[in-house]
Amino acid sequence: MADAGTIRKTDAGTLTRADLAEVVHSEIGLSRADSAGIVERVLHHMCSSLANGQNVKISGFGSFILRDKGQRIGRNPKTGVEVPIAPRRVLTFRASQIMRERIVDGG
Repeated sequence: MADAGTIRKTDAGTLTRADLAEVVHSEIGLSRADSAGIVERVLHHMCSSLANGQNVKISGFGSFILRDKGQRIGRNPKTGVEVPIAPRRVLTFRASQIMRERIVDGG
């Protein structure tokens, strides 16, 4: 995998699909189209798994975890009126210990 320093960042400092495809292209040597296809297939498979209720764990990176939240009462901050909040499924991300250490160390 490429070193984090070799990944091009957009003006906003955000890593995009195109950036990931470019890294696959430069590191592995596949065509740009094939590289973009691989990135799309990986992301599609992750999204499909999450949509089917499966958590996604990527060793050394982190876990995407689905949680079911029950119905609860919320409050409109402007009016103070209580309103019911419907039950829903939420997606959370928990970074691995390795990822947390890399973020703290800056690299």
